[in-house]
Amino acid sequence: MNDSPPDVPQTLDVPQIPDVPQTRQPPSEPARTGLWDTVDALWSWLEAAQPVTGREAVLLRVLKLSEEVGEVAEAVIGATGQNPRKGVSHTWEDVRDELCDVALTALVALRTLTPEVEAVFTEHLARVADRSSGGAGEGGTDTR
Repeated sequence: MNDSPPDVPQTLDVPQIPDVPQTRQPPSEPARTGLWDTVDALWSWLEAAQPVTGREAVLLRVLKLSEEVGEVAEAVIGATGQNPRKGVSHTWEDVRDELCDVALTALVALRTLTPEVEAVFTEHLARVADRSSGGAGEGGTDTR
């Protein structure tokens, strides 16, 4: 006698995750403005259209990250067909695009906290790179 519910497959048929290139490819078209100019422009646009202000506005801007991360999860579930009701509803390109939205939303949220977003991010990136390459942060010492 089989103890499994009748509608549950014994094995999952998961679509292949695409190969990820190991080297960075140059962009097909040069960006018209730099990353930090774009982050600042998006922040300005959002600030001008913000229906709330002060602490609530900052909290909502940071909370937006959770929404974007949820969209990444939805895209991964859709790309792998894990929802039997929907099947394969997304592509790995959708996942990539949603991850970009997360990164951009995080940078705009950081810009909300400081006008020195580029310097803050660059300094933090250097600390993380140092820790991960065996620098001063190795051995559990957090050098934030």
